[in-house]
Amino acid sequence: MRARNAAAALAGLCLGLAMVTPLQAHAPPVKTQAPGYYRVMLGDIEVTALLDGTVLLPVKDFLNDVTPDQLQRALARDFMSDPLEMSVNTFLVNTGSKLVLIDTGDGGHMDQSTGHLLENLKAAGYEAGQVDEIFITHMHGDHIGGLSKDGERLFPNAVVRAARQEADYWLKEENLAAAADDAKSSFKQAIDWLAPYVKAGKFLPFDGDVTLVPGIRAVGTHGHTPGHTCYLLESRGNRMLMVGDLVHIEAVQFPRPEVTLKFDTDNNAARAERLKVFREAAANREWIAAAHLSFPGIGHIRADGRGYDWVPAYYSVPH
Repeated sequence: MRARNAAAALAGLCLGLAMVTPLQAHAPPVKTQAPGYYRVMLGDIEVTALLDGTVLLPVKDFLNDVTPDQLQRALARDFMSDPLEMSVNTFLVNTGSKLVLIDTGDGGHMDQSTGHLLENLKAAGYEAGQVDEIFITHMHGDHIGGLSKDGERLFPNAVVRAARQEADYWLKEENLAAAADDAKSSFKQAIDWLAPYVKAGKFLPFDGDVTLVPGIRAVGTHGHTPGHTCYLLESRGNRMLMVGDLVHIEAVQFPRPEVTLKFDTDNNAARAERLKVFREAAANREWIAAAHLSFPGIGHIRADGRGYDWVPAYYSVPH
């Protein structure tokens, strides 16, 4: 009897406490990601993918050579949807003697979810002032938007390099004047964002396929823009090609590399360069690093019938 009375008393006490003591709330969702960097070693070269951010891309408005039904099925197959959250990737290459940045992202101009290059660079252990050179794949805003801000260089010690065909196309005032109204802003952005480097004598265009620093060679892949350039990294028999905008939508353009973009300057040339690079990268088992494939945008290409598969990098700790 006494035991039953004690149990009843304890139950009553617990009930009373529950009525006066609020239950501890669950922690709210944090809704942030880890810092946007991922590092791999290519022989003796350290490659760090740096995320500038992501943008929502209405894919159906940007692709040629694919029907709406084909597009929907391709995206669904890879668990994607339209609009697609597309990464804006840049790549920091430490050769041991030079620190080279490949592209600078959007810089927050296109979307509030971009413009994180500098903070991710710092999280990765580097500072903007340490960057020796910046190699530009092409001068669309989401690749050069992080070069400068309010007329000041964001990489004060860096020399900027780009193909002369690209510079001649985007940086000449007469081309800005002759551009269609809906294209003038792209020319003006290129002129304005490169201007601090031009003024400081820190912009040096190059001609042809040339070695820019030991271990990094420019490879012309013109078509997406007049001077679009890839950069080939080589160290101890390992190769990685920084392909810029040679590919955008992995769910579509790997199985169907003939699909082009409405904003390619020359669709036929862009298609031909993509087919060539895919074929060689698959045959030679070379690494690929891409500006808009899902972060970190590093992986391999595998031939599959008439198309290709994208094989993202398997997570590893650099050694």
